[in-house]
Amino acid sequence: MRAEFVVDGRTLVGDLRVPDGAGPRPGLVFTGPFTGVRDQVTGLYAARLAERGYVTLSFDHRNWGESGGEPRRHEDPQGKLYDLRAAVSMLRARPEVDRERIGVVGICLGAGYALKFAAFDPRVRVFVGIAGAYHNPYAMRTGMDYQAVLGSLTEVLERQDRGGAVAYMPAVAEGAEAAMPGDEPYAYYGSERGASPHWANEVTRASVRELITTDHMMGADFLSPKPALIVHGIVDRFCSPEGAEEVYKRLDEPKELVWVDAKQHTDLYDREPYVTRAVDATAAFLETRL
Repeated sequence: MRAEFVVDGRTLVGDLRVPDGAGPRPGLVFTGPFTGVRDQVTGLYAARLAERGYVTLSFDHRNWGESGGEPRRHEDPQGKLYDLRAAVSMLRARPEVDRERIGVVGICLGAGYALKFAAFDPRVRVFVGIAGAYHNPYAMRTGMDYQAVLGSLTEVLERQDRGGAVAYMPAVAEGAEAAMPGDEPYAYYGSERGASPHWANEVTRASVRELITTDHMMGADFLSPKPALIVHGIVDRFCSPEGAEEVYKRLDEPKELVWVDAKQHTDLYDREPYVTRAVDATAAFLETRL
C-alpha cells in the first residue's frame, strides 16, 4: 500500500508491505543505492522480505522519486538520516508492527546510511548491509586528487550560491562523464532492469561532493551491542569487498559476514541466484536477532 509521511516539511512517499496473518510483526525500513528510487532495488528486497513475514517500508528519500524536496535529485546525507528517523517513527506507529522489533536494511550506498543511522538510534534493534558502500573520506581520497576535486565542486556550489542554476550531470553513461561511470551501472539503470517512471538519469554535481566527504564507516564503531549482518559479493568493482571487511572488523559482536559469489556489484540488485542468497541470509539472521 502507498504510504506518506512528513519530515522537515517534505512529504515522503513509500510502499508499506504487510504480510497476511495475525500481527503485530517485526518491521524493516529500507534505504538503497545512490540515485535509486523505491520501485528499484529497495522495493525488490522489501517485497521478498515481506514474503518472509516482515512488515516492510521502502520509500523515496527527499529530493528523489515521488518524494518532495529541492533541488531535485540531490544527495543530502544528513537529510537522509532524518528521513530514516521519520520512517522508523511512522513504522512504529502502525498497528501491524511490533514497535520494539525494528530493523534497518541498506543496499549499496544505503548500507552506509543504514549503518550510521542504526548506530545512533536506540529504537533500531538490528542492522543489515547488502553490497554496501561504506564511505569515509580517508578511503575516498585514495586514487584521486582530492583537493582538486573538492575545489572544482566548490566552484559549482559558489555559482549556485550566487544565484546560478543548479548544475547537473548524468547519473550513468557509457564512455562519458557521469556520477556512476562505466558499463555496469549503465547496464542496470540504462536498461529495462532498472526502469522506473520515477527515476531520471541526472544528479546534481554537488552530490559528488557529498559522497566524497561523508563518513558512514564511523557507524561501525558505535553500533554495538546491536547485531549486524554484512552480505557482500566476492567481486565488486564499485563497493569494495575490502570496505565490507573493514566494517566487519570494526564492529563488535554479535556480527555476521556472508560472502555471495557474485561477480558484479549489480548482481545483488536483481540477479538470481544472488538476490535469493542475500534474502535467505538476511531472513536467517533476522529470525534469531530481531
